[in-house]
Amino acid sequence: MNQKKRQAIFDRLAEAIPEPTTELNYSTPFELLIAVVLSAQATDKSVNKATAKLFSVANTPEAILALGLDGLKDYIKTIGLFNAKTANIMSLCQQLLEKHDGKVPETREALVALAGVGRKTANVMLNTAFGHHTIAVDTHIFRVSNRTKIAPGKNVLEVERKLDKWVPKKHKKDAHHLLILHGRYTCVARKPKCGSCVIADLCEYDNKGINYQ
Repeated sequence: MNQKKRQAIFDRLAEAIPEPTTELNYSTPFELLIAVVLSAQATDKSVNKATAKLFSVANTPEAILALGLDGLKDYIKTIGLFNAKTANIMSLCQQLLEKHDGKVPETREALVALAGVGRKTANVMLNTAFGHHTIAVDTHIFRVSNRTKIAPGKNVLEVERKLDKWVPKKHKKDAHHLLILHGRYTCVARKPKCGSCVIADLCEYDNKGINYQ
């Protein structure tokens, strides 16, 4: 795939998705951080349902710590891996208070040092909360990047580096959410909806023809 085609792909995605943003509900960087940690192997819908109740009573590190392990667990027990996530969130809140005055740090290095925060979560925070031109490669972005040939790679880090290099500058800030939303609703895992895809003629997916319906 050449750069001219990539430019056209992102131009069309941006036109089709004029307000690309996360589907997680949040009002502060801290709330987003908690929501993203909870979203691992869980749907945004299930996370939003849990955080609507949690954030109404505790949406700061101090308030969540005051709930205690069992108290926090009651709010997130409907979410997968809730035991591990509860422990990570409690540790994360303690770290924020001890090292960052209770505020979410704005560097990848500081973010990945927090409990339960890996490179993907850090990139989500940098992009969505702070407006950095980072791309967090989740399962949707990995699939879309490889299937369309925008940025093929054998692992998430390889795909991230290629996207960082090849995404047109004017789309760099929104590329993360453009690709996620395209993967979530059109370029879906089992049977991509090529017949209604706005980039179908630009995509280099090998089996594209069988999905025109």
